[in-house]
Amino acid sequence: MRLFFAIITIALSSALGFGQVAEFSFEAPVFKSPKINEGKQIEHYFVFTNTGKAPLIISHYEVACSCTKVFFPDYPIAPGKTDSIRVTFDSNGKYYQQDRAIILSSNAKKKETTLRLKVYVIPKED
Repeated sequence: MRLFFAIITIALSSALGFGQVAEFSFEAPVFKSPKINEGKQIEHYFVFTNTGKAPLIISHYEVACSCTKVFFPDYPIAPGKTDSIRVTFDSNGKYYQQDRAIILSSNAKKKETTLRLKVYVIPKED
């Protein structure tokens, strides 16, 4: 009988441990830049907090254009800790309204998180 209760106790405590997940909480997941002239590069930091109960690990990202670069922490972010993701955008050869989606993959509750960088690029005059 003791063995039965010991097994139940271990099973329940490990089930609670498996329920712990990381979770992103961004201050602002969308950045709207002021208008810029073509050829200028901009940089923005997306600040986030891990509001989950487990360390947050960002594994990779996807963007549709090589003009957008993403730099994210390559270490686990502890629960309750704040960090940032740096995004750069090169407007060379880009014109008018630009809307860049950055898709982050992580171990968070929601496996993919999308950030957006929006900017209006004023074309060079020839």
